[in-house]
Amino acid sequence: MDKETRNEIVKLSASQMAEKFKSGEVSSRELVDAHLDVIEAAEPSINAFLQVSADIAREQADAVDAKRASGEQLAPLAGVPIAIKDMIVTQGIETTAASKILQGWIPPYDATVITKLKNAGMPLLGKTNLDEFAQGSSTEHSAYGNTNNPWDTSRVPGGSGGGSAAAVGAFEAPLALGTDTGGSIRQPGAFTGTVGVKPTYGGVSRFGAIAMASSLDQIGPVTRTVLDSALLQETIGGHDPKDSTSIPSPAPAMVAAAQQGANRDLKGMKVGLIKELSGDGFDAGVSKRFDEAVEELKAMGAEVVEVSLPHLKYALGAYYIIMPSEVSSNLARYDGMRYGLRVMPPEGVPATAANMMAYTREAGFGDEVKRRIILGTYALSAGYYDAWYGSAQKVRTLIINDFNKAFEKVDVLVSPTAPSTAFKFGEKSDDPIAMYLGDIATIPANLAGVPAISVPAGLSDDGMPVGFQFIAPQQHDEVLYKPAAALEAALEDKWNGPVWQWMNTPWLGE
Repeated sequence: MDKETRNEIVKLSASQMAEKFKSGEVSSRELVDAHLDVIEAAEPSINAFLQVSADIAREQADAVDAKRASGEQLAPLAGVPIAIKDMIVTQGIETTAASKILQGWIPPYDATVITKLKNAGMPLLGKTNLDEFAQGSSTEHSAYGNTNNPWDTSRVPGGSGGGSAAAVGAFEAPLALGTDTGGSIRQPGAFTGTVGVKPTYGGVSRFGAIAMASSLDQIGPVTRTVLDSALLQETIGGHDPKDSTSIPSPAPAMVAAAQQGANRDLKGMKVGLIKELSGDGFDAGVSKRFDEAVEELKAMGAEVVEVSLPHLKYALGAYYIIMPSEVSSNLARYDGMRYGLRVMPPEGVPATAANMMAYTREAGFGDEVKRRIILGTYALSAGYYDAWYGSAQKVRTLIINDFNKAFEKVDVLVSPTAPSTAFKFGEKSDDPIAMYLGDIATIPANLAGVPAISVPAGLSDDGMPVGFQFIAPQQHDEVLYKPAAALEAALEDKWNGPVWQWMNTPWLGE
Protein backbone atom coordinates (compact mmCIF):
# COMPACT_ATOMS: atom_id res chain seq x y z
CA MET A 1 0.00 0.00 0.00
CA ASP A 2 1.47 3.38 -0.99
CA LYS A 3 1.75 6.22 1.53
CA GLU A 4 -0.99 8.33 -0.04
CA THR A 5 -3.54 5.49 0.05
CA ARG A 6 -2.54 4.60 3.60
CA ASN A 7 -3.01 8.19 4.76
CA GLU A 8 -6.42 8.41 3.11
CA ILE A 9 -7.50 5.21 4.87
CA VAL A 10 -6.30 6.07 8.38
CA LYS A 11 -7.88 9.54 8.27
CA LEU A 12 -11.34 8.10 7.66
CA SER A 13 -13.72 7.92 10.60
CA ALA A 14 -14.43 4.45 11.99
CA SER A 15 -17.96 4.58 10.57
CA GLN A 16 -16.54 5.38 7.11
CA MET A 17 -14.07 2.50 7.44
CA ALA A 18 -16.92 0.18 8.40
CA GLU A 19 -18.93 1.23 5.34
CA LYS A 20 -15.99 0.69 3.01
CA PHE A 21 -15.35 -2.69 4.58
CA LYS A 22 -18.95 -3.79 4.17
CA SER A 23 -19.04 -2.63 0.53
CA GLY A 24 -15.83 -4.51 -0.26
CA GLU A 25 -13.81 -1.38 -1.07
CA VAL A 26 -11.28 -2.27 1.62
CA SER A 27 -10.53 -5.40 3.62
CA SER A 28 -10.06 -5.57 7.37
CA ARG A 29 -6.51 -6.83 6.73
CA GLU A 30 -5.81 -3.65 4.74
CA LEU A 31 -7.23 -1.50 7.56
CA VAL A 32 -5.07 -3.31 10.10
CA ASP A 33 -1.90 -3.14 7.99
CA ALA A 34 -2.41 0.58 7.31
CA HIS A 35 -2.63 1.31 11.03
CA LEU A 36 0.28 -0.98 11.93
CA ASP A 37 2.33 0.94 9.37
CA VAL A 38 1.42 4.25 11.04
CA ILE A 39 2.17 2.78 14.49
CA GLU A 40 5.65 1.77 13.33
CA ALA A 41 6.29 5.27 11.97
CA ALA A 42 4.73 7.22 14.86
CA GLU A 43 5.79 5.32 17.97
CA PRO A 44 9.32 6.73 18.22
CA SER A 45 7.66 10.17 18.57
CA ILE A 46 4.44 9.30 20.43
CA ASN A 47 4.98 6.15 22.58
CA ALA A 48 1.25 5.52 22.78
CA PHE A 49 1.54 1.70 22.83
CA LEU A 50 2.96 -0.63 25.44
CA GLN A 51 2.23 -3.73 23.37
CA VAL A 52 1.48 -3.98 19.64
CA SER A 53 -0.35 -7.24 18.88
CA ALA A 54 0.30 -7.25 15.12
CA ASP A 55 0.01 -11.00 14.55
CA ILE A 56 -3.20 -11.26 16.59
CA ALA A 57 -4.73 -8.26 14.80
CA ARG A 58 -3.91 -9.70 11.35
CA GLU A 59 -5.33 -13.09 12.32
CA GLN A 60 -8.55 -11.46 13.57
CA ALA A 61 -8.75 -9.32 10.41
CA ASP A 62 -8.40 -12.35 8.16
CA ALA A 63 -11.19 -14.08 10.09
CA VAL A 64 -13.64 -11.21 9.66
CA ASP A 65 -12.67 -10.86 5.99
CA ALA A 66 -13.61 -14.52 5.56
CA LYS A 67 -16.96 -13.92 7.27
CA ARG A 68 -17.71 -11.02 4.94
CA ALA A 69 -16.76 -13.13 1.92
CA SER A 70 -19.17 -15.87 3.01
CA GLY A 71 -22.03 -13.37 3.29
CA GLU A 72 -22.34 -13.61 7.06
CA GLN A 73 -24.28 -10.86 8.86
CA LEU A 74 -21.74 -8.52 10.47
CA ALA A 75 -21.77 -6.03 13.34
CA PRO A 76 -21.77 -2.26 12.58
CA LEU A 77 -18.04 -1.83 13.29
CA ALA A 78 -16.90 -5.18 11.90
CA GLY A 79 -13.45 -5.07 10.36
CA VAL A 80 -12.43 -1.83 12.08
CA PRO A 81 -9.36 -2.19 14.34
CA ILE A 82 -9.16 -0.82 17.86
CA ALA A 83 -6.55 -0.10 20.56
CA ILE A 84 -7.08 -1.00 24.22
CA LYS A 85 -5.94 0.87 27.33
CA ASP A 86 -3.64 -1.43 29.27
CA MET A 87 -5.98 -1.23 32.27
CA ILE A 88 -8.28 -3.75 30.54
CA VAL A 89 -7.31 -7.43 30.55
CA THR A 90 -6.75 -9.24 27.27
CA GLN A 91 -6.29 -12.99 27.05
CA GLY A 92 -2.90 -13.85 25.61
CA ILE A 93 -1.69 -10.23 25.49
CA GLU A 94 0.46 -8.85 28.30
CA THR A 95 -1.49 -6.54 30.62
CA THR A 96 0.52 -4.38 33.02
CA ALA A 97 -1.58 -1.34 34.02
CA ALA A 98 1.71 0.46 33.14
CA SER A 99 3.19 -0.86 36.41
CA LYS A 100 6.33 -2.88 37.08
CA ILE A 101 4.36 -4.93 39.60
CA LEU A 102 2.39 -6.57 36.75
CA GLN A 103 5.21 -6.73 34.22
CA GLY A 104 5.02 -9.97 32.25
CA TRP A 105 1.48 -10.87 33.35
CA ILE A 106 -0.51 -12.46 30.52
CA PRO A 107 -4.18 -12.78 31.54
CA PRO A 108 -5.91 -16.15 31.10
CA TYR A 109 -9.23 -14.47 30.26
CA ASP A 110 -10.75 -11.48 28.43
CA ALA A 111 -12.63 -8.55 29.90
CA THR A 112 -16.29 -8.54 28.87
CA VAL A 113 -15.73 -5.53 26.61
CA ILE A 114 -12.92 -7.42 24.82
CA THR A 115 -15.21 -10.39 24.27
CA LYS A 116 -17.79 -8.03 22.78
CA LEU A 117 -15.21 -6.44 20.47
CA LYS A 118 -14.08 -9.87 19.29
CA ASN A 119 -17.68 -10.95 18.71
CA ALA A 120 -18.16 -7.77 16.68
CA GLY A 121 -15.20 -8.66 14.46
CA MET A 122 -12.93 -5.82 15.57
CA PRO A 123 -9.18 -6.62 15.47
CA LEU A 124 -7.09 -5.62 18.52
CA LEU A 125 -4.08 -3.49 17.54
CA GLY A 126 -2.48 -3.57 20.99
CA LYS A 127 -2.40 -2.10 24.48
CA THR A 128 -1.93 1.61 25.13
CA ASN A 129 0.11 3.47 27.73
CA LEU A 130 -1.32 5.16 30.83
CA ASP A 131 -0.42 6.57 34.20
CA GLU A 132 0.40 3.60 36.43
CA PHE A 133 -2.83 1.94 37.59
CA ALA A 134 -4.66 4.88 35.96
CA GLN A 135 -3.40 7.23 38.68
CA GLY A 136 -2.47 10.52 37.07
CA SER A 137 -3.54 13.27 34.70
CA SER A 138 -0.62 13.41 32.29
CA THR A 139 0.68 9.88 31.48
CA GLU A 140 3.93 10.95 33.13
CA HIS A 141 3.52 8.25 35.79
CA SER A 142 3.85 5.19 33.55
CA ALA A 143 6.61 2.75 34.48
CA TYR A 144 7.37 2.47 30.75
CA GLY A 145 7.95 6.10 29.77
CA ASN A 146 5.81 9.10 28.88
CA THR A 147 3.32 9.24 26.04
CA ASN A 148 3.71 12.43 24.02
CA ASN A 149 0.92 14.63 22.69
CA PRO A 150 0.76 14.30 18.87
CA TRP A 151 -0.02 18.02 18.59
CA ASP A 152 3.20 18.96 20.37
CA THR A 153 5.50 16.22 21.66
CA SER A 154 6.86 18.52 24.38
CA ARG A 155 3.40 18.46 25.98
CA VAL A 156 1.44 15.81 27.86
CA PRO A 157 -1.48 14.00 26.20
CA GLY A 158 -3.48 14.09 29.43
CA GLY A 159 -4.14 11.16 31.68
CA SER A 160 -4.55 8.64 32.81
CA GLY A 161 -5.55 7.43 29.34
CA GLY A 162 -3.04 9.47 27.38
CA GLY A 163 -1.97 6.46 25.31
CA SER A 164 -5.44 5.74 23.94
CA ALA A 165 -6.13 9.42 23.17
CA ALA A 166 -2.72 9.95 21.56
CA ALA A 167 -3.07 6.79 19.46
CA VAL A 168 -6.44 7.90 18.09
CA GLY A 169 -5.30 11.50 17.69
CA ALA A 170 -2.15 10.45 15.79
CA PHE A 171 -4.08 8.10 13.42
CA GLU A 172 -2.42 5.02 14.91
CA ALA A 173 -5.92 3.67 15.63
CA PRO A 174 -9.41 4.79 14.55
CA LEU A 175 -10.89 3.76 17.91
CA ALA A 176 -9.68 2.98 21.41
CA LEU A 177 -11.05 2.01 24.79
CA GLY A 178 -10.16 3.91 27.94
CA THR A 179 -11.19 3.92 31.57
CA ASP A 180 -12.48 7.05 33.31
CA THR A 181 -12.31 7.36 37.12
CA GLY A 182 -12.08 11.15 37.41
CA GLY A 183 -11.72 12.28 33.80
CA SER A 184 -9.18 9.82 32.38
CA ILE A 185 -10.98 9.56 29.03
CA ARG A 186 -12.39 13.08 28.72
CA GLN A 187 -9.37 15.16 29.77
CA PRO A 188 -7.00 13.37 27.34
CA GLY A 189 -9.72 13.84 24.72
CA ALA A 190 -9.63 17.58 25.34
CA PHE A 191 -5.82 17.66 25.22
CA THR A 192 -5.52 15.67 21.97
CA GLY A 193 -8.52 16.92 19.96
CA THR A 194 -10.39 13.62 20.22
CA VAL A 195 -13.85 12.61 21.44
CA GLY A 196 -13.94 10.92 24.86
CA VAL A 197 -16.96 9.44 26.63
CA LYS A 198 -17.58 8.38 30.23
CA PRO A 199 -20.78 6.29 30.13
CA THR A 200 -23.27 6.07 32.98
CA TYR A 201 -21.73 4.12 35.86
CA GLY A 202 -22.79 0.51 35.25
CA GLY A 203 -23.67 1.13 31.61
CA VAL A 204 -20.58 -0.70 30.35
CA SER A 205 -19.30 -3.81 32.12
CA ARG A 206 -16.22 -3.38 34.31
CA PHE A 207 -15.53 -7.12 34.44
CA GLY A 208 -11.88 -7.42 33.46
CA ALA A 209 -11.07 -3.75 34.05
CA ILE A 210 -8.24 -3.63 36.58
CA ALA A 211 -9.79 -1.89 39.57
CA MET A 212 -8.54 1.51 40.67
CA ALA A 213 -11.53 2.99 42.53
CA SER A 214 -14.44 0.63 42.07
CA SER A 215 -17.28 3.08 42.73
CA LEU A 216 -15.88 5.54 40.18
CA ASP A 217 -14.24 3.50 37.37
CA GLN A 218 -15.95 3.26 34.00
CA ILE A 219 -14.81 1.93 30.58
CA GLY A 220 -15.67 4.14 27.61
CA PRO A 221 -14.89 5.08 23.99
CA VAL A 222 -12.06 7.18 22.57
CA THR A 223 -12.70 8.24 18.96
CA ARG A 224 -12.36 11.07 16.44
CA THR A 225 -16.08 11.63 15.86
CA VAL A 226 -19.24 11.63 17.96
CA LEU A 227 -20.91 9.03 15.73
CA ASP A 228 -17.93 6.70 16.17
CA SER A 229 -18.26 7.00 19.95
CA ALA A 230 -21.97 6.16 19.72
CA LEU A 231 -21.23 3.10 17.57
CA LEU A 232 -18.51 1.91 19.94
CA GLN A 233 -20.53 2.49 23.10
CA GLU A 234 -23.47 0.54 21.67
CA THR A 235 -21.03 -2.27 20.81
CA ILE A 236 -19.57 -2.57 24.34
CA GLY A 237 -22.59 -1.45 26.40
CA GLY A 238 -25.41 -3.39 28.03
CA HIS A 239 -25.92 -5.71 30.99
CA ASP A 240 -23.27 -8.17 32.12
CA PRO A 241 -24.07 -10.69 34.88
CA LYS A 242 -20.32 -10.94 35.62
CA ASP A 243 -20.36 -7.34 36.90
CA SER A 244 -22.47 -6.86 40.03
CA THR A 245 -22.73 -3.11 39.34
CA SER A 246 -23.91 -3.57 35.74
CA ILE A 247 -27.28 -1.97 34.95
CA PRO A 248 -29.77 -4.70 33.91
CA SER A 249 -30.90 -3.04 30.70
CA PRO A 250 -29.63 -2.83 27.12
CA ALA A 251 -27.47 0.03 25.85
CA PRO A 252 -29.55 3.09 24.90
CA ALA A 253 -30.04 4.16 21.26
CA MET A 254 -26.99 6.42 21.00
CA VAL A 255 -26.30 5.98 17.28
CA ALA A 256 -29.77 7.24 16.35
CA ALA A 257 -29.29 10.25 18.66
CA ALA A 258 -25.92 11.10 17.07
CA GLN A 259 -27.38 10.81 13.57
CA GLN A 260 -30.27 13.06 14.57
CA GLY A 261 -27.88 15.60 16.08
CA ALA A 262 -25.97 15.88 12.82
CA ASN A 263 -29.06 17.68 11.44
CA ARG A 264 -28.17 20.58 13.80
CA ASP A 265 -31.70 21.13 15.08
CA LEU A 266 -31.69 21.64 18.85
CA LYS A 267 -35.04 23.39 19.14
CA GLY A 268 -36.71 22.47 22.43
CA MET A 269 -33.48 21.41 24.13
CA LYS A 270 -32.54 23.13 27.39
CA VAL A 271 -28.83 23.47 28.09
CA GLY A 272 -27.48 24.41 31.53
CA LEU A 273 -24.21 26.31 31.94
CA ILE A 274 -22.61 25.13 35.17
CA LYS A 275 -21.92 28.30 37.13
CA GLU A 276 -19.23 26.69 39.29
CA LEU A 277 -17.22 25.46 36.28
CA SER A 278 -16.38 28.76 34.62
CA GLY A 279 -14.47 31.98 35.16
CA ASP A 280 -11.56 31.96 37.59
CA GLY A 281 -9.18 29.06 37.13
CA PHE A 282 -9.98 28.54 33.45
CA ASP A 283 -7.53 29.76 30.80
CA ALA A 284 -8.74 32.67 28.66
CA GLY A 285 -8.30 30.64 25.46
CA VAL A 286 -10.35 27.76 26.88
CA SER A 287 -13.14 30.10 28.00
CA LYS A 288 -13.17 31.83 24.61
CA ARG A 289 -13.66 28.57 22.68
CA PHE A 290 -16.27 27.44 25.21
CA ASP A 291 -18.28 30.67 24.88
CA GLU A 292 -18.16 30.43 21.09
CA ALA A 293 -19.44 26.85 21.23
CA VAL A 294 -22.32 27.90 23.50
CA GLU A 295 -23.29 30.51 20.90
CA GLU A 296 -23.35 27.74 18.28
CA LEU A 297 -25.76 25.77 20.47
CA LYS A 298 -28.00 28.82 20.74
CA ALA A 299 -27.87 29.34 16.97
CA MET A 300 -29.14 25.77 16.51
CA GLY A 301 -32.19 26.50 18.67
CA ALA A 302 -31.08 25.39 22.15
CA GLU A 303 -32.26 27.39 25.13
CA VAL A 304 -29.24 28.13 27.34
CA VAL A 305 -29.57 29.01 31.04
CA GLU A 306 -27.12 29.22 33.93
CA VAL A 307 -27.45 26.47 36.53
CA SER A 308 -25.81 26.31 39.95
CA LEU A 309 -24.53 23.07 41.51
CA PRO A 310 -23.53 24.59 44.85
CA HIS A 311 -21.72 21.58 46.30
CA LEU A 312 -19.33 21.19 43.34
CA LYS A 313 -16.81 23.28 45.26
CA TYR A 314 -16.37 20.26 47.54
CA ALA A 315 -16.09 17.71 44.70
CA LEU A 316 -12.31 17.74 44.37
CA GLY A 317 -11.79 17.27 48.11
CA ALA A 318 -14.36 14.47 48.32
CA TYR A 319 -12.90 12.70 45.29
CA TYR A 320 -9.36 12.80 46.64
CA ILE A 321 -10.54 11.03 49.79
CA ILE A 322 -12.88 8.46 48.20
CA MET A 323 -10.56 7.56 45.30
CA PRO A 324 -7.35 6.95 47.33
CA SER A 325 -9.35 5.01 49.92
CA GLU A 326 -10.60 2.62 47.25
CA VAL A 327 -7.14 2.53 45.66
CA SER A 328 -5.57 1.43 48.95
CA SER A 329 -8.12 -1.38 49.22
CA ASN A 330 -7.94 -2.52 45.58
CA LEU A 331 -4.15 -2.48 45.30
CA ALA A 332 -3.66 -4.56 48.44
CA ARG A 333 -3.98 -7.65 46.19
CA TYR A 334 -0.60 -6.91 44.57
CA ASP A 335 1.52 -8.66 47.16
CA GLY A 336 3.95 -10.82 45.15
CA MET A 337 2.25 -14.00 46.35
CA ARG A 338 0.18 -15.14 43.38
CA TYR A 339 1.18 -13.31 40.19
CA GLY A 340 3.23 -10.40 38.94
CA LEU A 341 6.49 -9.16 40.45
CA ARG A 342 8.08 -10.85 43.46
CA VAL A 343 11.12 -9.32 45.21
CA MET A 344 12.71 -11.31 48.01
CA PRO A 345 14.35 -9.50 50.95
CA PRO A 346 18.12 -8.96 50.68
CA GLU A 347 20.59 -11.08 52.61
CA GLY A 348 20.40 -10.39 56.32
CA VAL A 349 16.68 -9.56 56.27
CA PRO A 350 14.35 -12.38 57.38
CA ALA A 351 12.65 -14.02 54.39
CA THR A 352 9.13 -13.65 55.79
CA ALA A 353 5.95 -13.14 53.79
CA ALA A 354 5.56 -9.64 55.25
CA ASN A 355 9.09 -8.63 54.23
CA MET A 356 8.67 -10.11 50.75
CA MET A 357 5.44 -8.09 50.30
CA ALA A 358 7.13 -4.91 51.50
CA TYR A 359 10.10 -5.25 49.14
CA THR A 360 7.84 -6.25 46.23
CA ARG A 361 5.61 -3.21 46.68
CA GLU A 362 8.57 -0.88 47.18
CA ALA A 363 10.07 -2.02 43.85
CA GLY A 364 6.82 -2.51 41.97
CA PHE A 365 4.79 0.63 42.68
CA GLY A 366 5.71 4.13 41.48
CA ASP A 367 5.67 7.29 43.57
CA GLU A 368 2.18 8.49 42.63
CA VAL A 369 0.63 5.09 43.36
CA LYS A 370 2.41 4.96 46.73
CA ARG A 371 1.21 8.49 47.51
CA ARG A 372 -2.43 7.53 46.90
CA ILE A 373 -2.17 4.24 48.81
CA ILE A 374 -0.80 6.12 51.83
CA LEU A 375 -3.51 8.79 51.61
CA GLY A 376 -6.23 6.17 51.31
CA THR A 377 -4.92 3.97 54.09
CA TYR A 378 -4.84 7.00 56.38
CA ALA A 379 -8.41 8.01 55.43
CA LEU A 380 -9.69 4.50 56.18
CA SER A 381 -7.77 4.04 59.42
CA ALA A 382 -9.42 3.69 62.82
CA GLY A 383 -10.33 7.06 64.27
CA TYR A 384 -10.34 8.80 60.88
CA TYR A 385 -12.80 6.71 58.83
CA ASP A 386 -15.92 8.69 59.78
CA ALA A 387 -14.18 12.06 59.75
CA TRP A 388 -12.67 11.58 56.28
CA TYR A 389 -14.17 8.76 54.19
CA GLY A 390 -17.61 8.97 55.78
CA SER A 391 -17.78 12.74 55.35
CA ALA A 392 -16.63 12.50 51.72
CA GLN A 393 -19.43 10.05 50.95
CA LYS A 394 -21.95 12.49 52.45
CA VAL A 395 -20.60 15.23 50.19
CA ARG A 396 -20.95 12.83 47.27
CA THR A 397 -24.64 12.45 48.08
CA LEU A 398 -25.05 16.23 48.09
CA ILE A 399 -23.41 16.43 44.66
CA ILE A 400 -25.71 13.70 43.32
CA ASN A 401 -28.68 15.69 44.63
CA ASP A 402 -27.34 18.84 42.91
CA PHE A 403 -27.26 17.00 39.58
CA ASN A 404 -30.75 15.58 40.09
CA LYS A 405 -32.16 19.05 40.80
CA ALA A 406 -30.35 20.54 37.80
CA PHE A 407 -31.74 17.89 35.47
CA GLU A 408 -35.26 18.83 36.56
CA LYS A 409 -34.61 22.19 34.84
CA VAL A 410 -32.40 21.28 31.85
CA ASP A 411 -31.74 18.37 29.49
CA VAL A 412 -27.94 18.59 29.53
CA LEU A 413 -25.27 20.45 31.45
CA VAL A 414 -22.16 21.93 29.81
CA SER A 415 -18.70 23.11 30.85
CA PRO A 416 -15.16 23.20 29.53
CA THR A 417 -13.63 19.72 29.83
CA ALA A 418 -10.39 20.98 31.39
CA PRO A 419 -9.29 24.37 32.77
CA SER A 420 -6.29 24.53 30.40
CA THR A 421 -4.89 23.06 27.24
CA ALA A 422 -2.15 20.42 27.38
CA PHE A 423 0.74 21.54 29.57
CA LYS A 424 4.45 20.90 29.15
CA PHE A 425 6.13 17.81 30.59
CA GLY A 426 7.38 18.46 34.11
CA GLU A 427 5.30 21.60 34.49
CA LYS A 428 3.07 20.13 37.20
CA SER A 429 4.74 16.86 38.14
CA ASP A 430 6.36 18.35 41.25
CA ASP A 431 3.06 19.88 42.42
CA PRO A 432 0.40 17.15 42.92
CA ILE A 433 -2.23 19.70 43.99
CA ALA A 434 -1.86 21.68 40.75
CA MET A 435 -2.13 18.40 38.82
CA TYR A 436 -5.25 17.35 40.76
CA LEU A 437 -6.92 20.73 40.10
CA GLY A 438 -6.82 19.95 36.38
CA ASP A 439 -9.63 17.42 36.94
CA ILE A 440 -12.02 19.92 38.52
CA ALA A 441 -14.52 19.84 35.63
CA THR A 442 -14.49 16.07 35.05
CA ILE A 443 -14.56 14.63 38.58
CA PRO A 444 -18.20 15.60 39.39
CA ALA A 445 -19.66 13.26 36.75
CA ASN A 446 -17.76 10.31 38.25
CA LEU A 447 -18.91 11.11 41.77
CA ALA A 448 -22.53 11.29 40.56
CA GLY A 449 -22.29 8.31 38.19
CA VAL A 450 -23.72 10.35 35.30
CA PRO A 451 -22.59 10.12 31.65
CA ALA A 452 -20.40 12.80 30.07
CA ILE A 453 -18.70 13.43 26.73
CA SER A 454 -15.86 15.71 25.64
CA VAL A 455 -15.83 16.96 22.05
CA PRO A 456 -13.22 19.16 20.35
CA ALA A 457 -14.16 22.86 20.44
CA GLY A 458 -11.36 24.19 18.26
CA LEU A 459 -7.89 25.44 19.13
CA SER A 460 -6.80 27.82 21.88
CA ASP A 461 -4.45 30.76 21.34
CA ASP A 462 -1.49 28.43 21.88
CA GLY A 463 -2.57 26.25 18.94
CA MET A 464 -3.61 23.34 21.18
CA PRO A 465 -7.05 21.65 21.24
CA VAL A 466 -9.81 22.64 23.67
CA GLY A 467 -12.52 20.29 24.93
CA PHE A 468 -16.24 21.01 25.45
CA GLN A 469 -18.10 18.77 27.93
CA PHE A 470 -21.75 17.69 27.91
CA ILE A 471 -23.21 15.92 30.98
CA ALA A 472 -26.56 14.06 30.89
CA PRO A 473 -28.79 12.36 33.48
CA GLN A 474 -27.96 8.87 34.71
CA GLN A 475 -28.94 6.10 32.25
CA HIS A 476 -29.71 8.66 29.54
CA ASP A 477 -26.43 8.50 27.64
CA GLU A 478 -28.29 9.01 24.36
CA VAL A 479 -29.11 12.56 25.49
CA LEU A 480 -25.38 13.38 25.25
CA TYR A 481 -25.07 12.40 21.65
CA LYS A 482 -27.60 14.68 19.96
CA PRO A 483 -26.13 18.05 21.09
CA ALA A 484 -22.57 16.70 20.87
CA ALA A 485 -23.07 15.67 17.23
CA ALA A 486 -24.80 18.97 16.46
CA LEU A 487 -21.93 20.98 17.94
CA GLU A 488 -19.37 18.85 16.13
CA ALA A 489 -21.09 19.55 12.79
CA ALA A 490 -21.40 23.29 13.48
CA LEU A 491 -17.76 23.63 14.54
CA GLU A 492 -16.54 21.69 11.50
CA ASP A 493 -18.20 24.39 9.41
CA LYS A 494 -16.62 27.11 11.54
CA TRP A 495 -13.13 25.54 11.32
CA ASN A 496 -13.54 24.39 7.69
CA GLY A 497 -13.25 20.75 8.68
CA PRO A 498 -12.31 18.63 11.71
CA VAL A 499 -9.91 20.08 14.24
CA TRP A 500 -7.28 17.40 13.54
CA GLN A 501 -6.59 18.87 10.09
CA TRP A 502 -4.48 21.56 11.82
CA MET A 503 -2.11 19.02 13.40
CA ASN A 504 1.33 18.46 11.90
CA THR A 505 1.84 14.75 11.22
CA PRO A 506 5.48 14.15 10.20
CA TRP A 507 5.13 10.43 10.96
CA LEU A 508 2.64 10.25 8.06
CA GLY A 509 5.21 11.87 5.78
CA GLU A 510 3.21 15.11 5.69
